Amino acid sequence: MKWNLRWAAANRGIWRPSELMPVFKEVGFTPSLSKVSALWSGTPVTVRLEDLDLICAALQCTVGDLLVAEPVAGRAPVNDDELARAAGDAPRPVPRRSGTAGRPRSLPPN
Repeated sequence: MKWNLRWAAANRGIWRPSELMPVFKEVGFTPSLSKVSALWSGTPVTVRLEDLDLICAALQCTVGDLLVAEPVAGRAPVNDDELARAAGDAPRPVPRRSGTAGRPRSLPPN
């Protein structure tokens, strides 16, 4: 994910983290200046959903404006078969036990 707080703020004419403080206060979001600076300067490890909602309200943007999906480095694109398996549409493979004459092993409970 790419964190675009600076871009969303620039669309509102805000160029410094200290300029965000009054805008955030208007919507009832009162983080410390150090927290705002951390959000401004890099990609946060976590953001509370309530905070994300208030940031969007303050900057009059959407979550899609703040968070942009990027391909993961070193990961091949997901194909349709992988998507189907992840969604549970494909049948589960039946594992085989070694030394049991090829009888199928029972599946674990869901």
